[in-house]
Amino acid sequence: MSDIALDAGERLAKVGDLEICCQTFGRPSDPPLLLIAGLGAQMILWEDEFCAALAERGLWVVRYDNRDVGKSTLIDWRPPAEAGAAVAERKKGDRIPAPYLLKDMAADAVGLMDALGVARAHVVGASMGGMIAQEAAIRWPERVRSLTSIMSTTGDPRLPPPTPEAMQVFTKPPPKTAEEYVEANVAAWLIFRGPGYPEDEKRDRARAIRATRRGFAPEGGQRQLLAVYASGSRKKTLPSVKAPTLVIHGADDPLVPLAAGEDTAASIPGAKLIVLPRMGHALPLAVWPRVIEEIMELVKRAP
Repeated sequence: MSDIALDAGERLAKVGDLEICCQTFGRPSDPPLLLIAGLGAQMILWEDEFCAALAERGLWVVRYDNRDVGKSTLIDWRPPAEAGAAVAERKKGDRIPAPYLLKDMAADAVGLMDALGVARAHVVGASMGGMIAQEAAIRWPERVRSLTSIMSTTGDPRLPPPTPEAMQVFTKPPPKTAEEYVEANVAAWLIFRGPGYPEDEKRDRARAIRATRRGFAPEGGQRQLLAVYASGSRKKTLPSVKAPTLVIHGADDPLVPLAAGEDTAASIPGAKLIVLPRMGHALPLAVWPRVIEEIMELVKRAP
């Protein structure tokens, strides 16, 4: 194992050639629930209080850093200059160079379950994490007890694109310093969250500073972005998902428009769709009780 400094409760799990940093909440004897974060996001975006609330409801909650962020292994592959701009300007049929795909990130999730001795888990993913969770449910159905896909998409290219303002967050060159990262992160959340929940803004800076202290690797997010677009659409394979499924989406999401959540729910047999008014591309504090209640209801009806 590497000599990365771990915070209280964190551990490094060996997953293939990678080390995945994870943290658990609750009792290992309770049903396991795996939380998968989104593009460029560390596991702390699943905030401590959110994880603790799920654990208090009787789940063993596992959150982790995806490859290329936080304290997990960084992939030795340099993305093309301004990868976000290259993605935005791509033409139909263009191949996207990427060092790995979403299916590989889903394999990381399953490998982490192996390392923790978890045979089957309730899997919850947000944004890119929802795409990874979908891949896990498609490719490893025996490992996924239930699937919750939050503010995510099937990847169908016919779906509406992000707003120009939201897409600009990714087309700008990545920050070069921790200070630039913090300012860019605060500005991005103002766009992603939208005007619906201004009371959450005060948490953004502290969380961004915490993230830079855990690991500053902006090129990792660029590699993940390329993986999203290189992986293509799951539209044709999502109907094979057998796990009970919950789809949660914000009515005012500027990055992954509501049509993407509706398409996800329509593509998975029996999926339940929850649309939260005023919510953008974020999980504001005010919606936590509803989201947790819906996840718990799904857990109860999963086999």
